[in-house]
Amino acid sequence: MIQVDQKLMREELISFIEEQKKKKGPLMPVMQKAQELFGALTIDVQELIASELDIPMSDVYGVATFYSQFSLEPKGEHIVSVCMGTACYVKNIEKIMDKLVDVLGVEPGETTPDNKFTLEPTRCLGCCGLAPVIMVDDQVYGRLAPSDVAGIIVGY
Repeated sequence: MIQVDQKLMREELISFIEEQKKKKGPLMPVMQKAQELFGALTIDVQELIASELDIPMSDVYGVATFYSQFSLEPKGEHIVSVCMGTACYVKNIEKIMDKLVDVLGVEPGETTPDNKFTLEPTRCLGCCGLAPVIMVDDQVYGRLAPSDVAGIIVGY
């Protein structure tokens, strides 16, 4: 089943690339479509894009690593964003991060083995008045203590 899905996604991407080749600047839309289909721009996906657009792999990789919207590895079902901004930092966000690492069993930037959660440090979530803050998907959790973390994660 997975191989069939992969084949269909590759065919869909190749078809999309053919449409985009007729337009100016096809790389970004192609990469966005690829990430939508595959969940990440893995090396295999980047190689397919480079081959189909007849451009160097280094061009695709350069764009993939420059823009934060692109991920080189698949993300989990839920994204746990941990604000590392100044307000959160002075309110001990590192203790929240340590507890998340402990509860999820992954380091920042990693995805749990069951693909349920990806733990991502972020620069600022814009909720300084609620520091320290995390977000799970689009839900904000503020004024946190390490003891709050397990209860939040269990809810997902």
